[in-house]
Amino acid sequence: MAASVSTCSIISLIFGALLCLALASEARVPRNLAFVATRDSHFVLHGSPFLFNGFNSYWMMHVAADPNQRFKVSEVFREASAAGLTVCRTWAFSDGGDRALQISPGTYDEPGLDFVVSEAKKYGIRLILSFVNNYNDFGGRPQYAQWARNAGAQINSDDDFYTHPLIRDYYKNHIRRVVTRFNTITRVAYRDEPTIMAWELMNEPRCQADYSGRTVNGWVQEMASFVKSLDHKHLLEIGMEGFYGDTMPQRKQVNPGYQVGTDFISNHLIKEIDFATIHAYPDIWLSGKSENEQMGFMERWMSNHWEDARKVLKKPLIIAEFGKSNKDPGFNLNERDLYMSNVYRDIYRFARTGGTMSGSLVWQLMAEGMDGYYDGYEIVLSQSTSTAGIMSRQSHAMNALSHLFNNNGPHAHAHAHGIMMDHTHHDHHATNKPKHAHRRHRQHARKSTP
Repeated sequence: MAASVSTCSIISLIFGALLCLALASEARVPRNLAFVATRDSHFVLHGSPFLFNGFNSYWMMHVAADPNQRFKVSEVFREASAAGLTVCRTWAFSDGGDRALQISPGTYDEPGLDFVVSEAKKYGIRLILSFVNNYNDFGGRPQYAQWARNAGAQINSDDDFYTHPLIRDYYKNHIRRVVTRFNTITRVAYRDEPTIMAWELMNEPRCQADYSGRTVNGWVQEMASFVKSLDHKHLLEIGMEGFYGDTMPQRKQVNPGYQVGTDFISNHLIKEIDFATIHAYPDIWLSGKSENEQMGFMERWMSNHWEDARKVLKKPLIIAEFGKSNKDPGFNLNERDLYMSNVYRDIYRFARTGGTMSGSLVWQLMAEGMDGYYDGYEIVLSQSTSTAGIMSRQSHAMNALSHLFNNNGPHAHAHAHGIMMDHTHHDHHATNKPKHAHRRHRQHARKSTP
């Protein structure tokens, strides 16, 4: 009897220990797989402030569609993770054409996107997934318009994408297919996958038919409500470049001399939109202007949007695209490093004041042997150790700032200032270095800005 009690006790102890381990493991899993959320004008993760440094790699699904090329996706995630990068923006669309995801309206091929999501998850990198392109690369609005014409609809221009019922249905169907898709590798539905940080309605929406921004505004409202009806767990953004419209006429002078049919303020005030984005390419938008004028524009572009995100929108802001092309005469690696250092330092400076400016995504990272995808902005971390170092320092600085905000101690601001000074010290040589103007030609990604 005594032996039996002893055995039972041992079994109970073992069972209890295993149960504790299981519960501890269960407690860790949700923490590791938490969804990024927003609170006031900043991002939160596990209930704490989340600031980040990240990158674009639009090509991932297209490359992953070929199993023999998938190692390139893994390579970029591995190198990015090693540099402390924690967010990646990429396409969740390929409409018609080579390796199409959506072959025709409602007809889909097995996408490489499952692999992209699974690899991002493996390396702890969050994804921002875009549903469609404004441009004709990988289909985009022009492909949707052509599909509607093929179906017998009267389509006047690609801008009918925003208003024609048939095209809107095509687009909603694509959203539904992606958001509700069950990942064959992770065995998790996309809308239940915390690796996905946010959905993006469109890469750089533009509308020549209505420069007021009202047409795009109506479309954003309809589509944002639709996305949220399918998925209330993930964040949602529009994909805006940041051009100002009629809502704040005085801000139009910040635009680079023209409008594109969007309104940074009214578009982002839509309640279903969780955070604001801007893109920044002064080398293209102000082509022919002096370096001082281009850099002055860059600083005004960031500061005005940061101020409006903080005071008017009261939502987080990220610089979702910026970069420097190597196709311009006189380009050298040092010039790109200096430019990135300057931009990173400004982003950190704005983030330090409370976290509204929450991070940036450089355009763009690639793996070795991807020459056919090069657009002038490619960065191969394994071949550019100096650039990798600059990106890694920014990642460390933004992450450290997150912890300081979370700590919220009396000396947090002073510590943040110390990190800023250290961050600046690494790149102090960038401040007065002249820069060369660049024109970009972004094959595969988009057509050039007019």
